[in-house]
Amino acid sequence: MLIFSKNKRRLTGLAAALSSAALAATVGGVPAVSAAESGTSLRVATWAPASSAGITPGVQTNTAGSGQCTANFVFTDIEGNVYVGQSAHCASTGEATDTDGCLAQSLPLGTRVTFNRSGSLLSAGEQVGAGTLVYSSWVTMHQRDEQDANTCAHNDFALVKVDAADAKNVNPSIPFWGGPTGVNQAGTAAADRVYSVGNSGIRLGVEQLSPKTGFSLGTDSGGWNHPVYTLTPGVPGDSGSAFLDGQGKALGTLSTLALAPLPASNGVGDLFRELAYAQTHSGISALKIAEGTEPFAPML
Repeated sequence: MLIFSKNKRRLTGLAAALSSAALAATVGGVPAVSAAESGTSLRVATWAPASSAGITPGVQTNTAGSGQCTANFVFTDIEGNVYVGQSAHCASTGEATDTDGCLAQSLPLGTRVTFNRSGSLLSAGEQVGAGTLVYSSWVTMHQRDEQDANTCAHNDFALVKVDAADAKNVNPSIPFWGGPTGVNQAGTAAADRVYSVGNSGIRLGVEQLSPKTGFSLGTDSGGWNHPVYTLTPGVPGDSGSAFLDGQGKALGTLSTLALAPLPASNGVGDLFRELAYAQTHSGISALKIAEGTEPFAPML
C-alpha cells in the first residue's frame, strides 16, 4: 500500500487502497545446513529453477485482513528457513495516511499470508504458496518504543516465513532483471539508475507489465529513504516491491507516494538499514538476503 502524509502517502495494499479511495500500495543461496548444525531436520539445499518457481520476488502477497502487495526479496536463516519480504504496512489496520510506523497499527505476528500469481481487481489469481508473518518493523518499533524519527518514518519492512511445504517452489531471482547481487550499502546519488518489479492487481494480472526502470533522486532522511522516479510510479498493490541499483544490488523496498515537493515520486526504504534492524531485533538467527540465481542483466 502507498501511504501519504502532508507530503507523502504510504502505498497500501490494493484492497485497502480501493476501499479508502487512497493510494497504498532484504547472501548467497539457501544454506545447506545439516540437522546436526541447525538442531532441526529442515534442510533446503537448492532453489527451484527461476523459469518455473512460483514464489519469487515480485509475486503478489495477500495478507489476511489487509490487502494485496508485492514481494521484494528472499531471505534465509541459519536453519535453512525461507522468508519473503514485504512492506510492514501491508499488514496495516489503519489509513493510507498513516506514515509513522511507530504510531501506525498493524495486524499481529502470526497473521497468514498467501502468495498469488495473476491476481487482478476481479480475482485473487492462482495461489502458489503461503506463509506466516513472523517479523514486522512496525510491530517491533512499537515494542521497543523506537524514538528515532527517520527510523519511524521509513523502516517499513516485514518478513513472511514460507511454509516448509512451499519452500521448494522458491527462487530468489528478480524477474526480468536478474540479481540481486548483494545489498547496496552506499545509498544512491541523483540520477543513479534503478530497476524494479511491481505486481499490482490493477494491471489485471499481466505480469509482463511489472518491470520498470527509472532514476534515483538521491538519499535523504539519514540514509533511510531514496526518492525515485520511474516511467510509471508505484500504484496500489505495488507496495513492498524490490528496487535494485545499477549494479544489481538490493537497494530498497517501495513504500510511499509523494505529493510534494516531488509529485508522483516514490519513496524507497533503504534495505541495508531495514535488514540491519531486523537482524538485530527479529530474533531470526543469521538472517540474510539470498542472491539471485540469474545474473543481473538489465535490458533497458
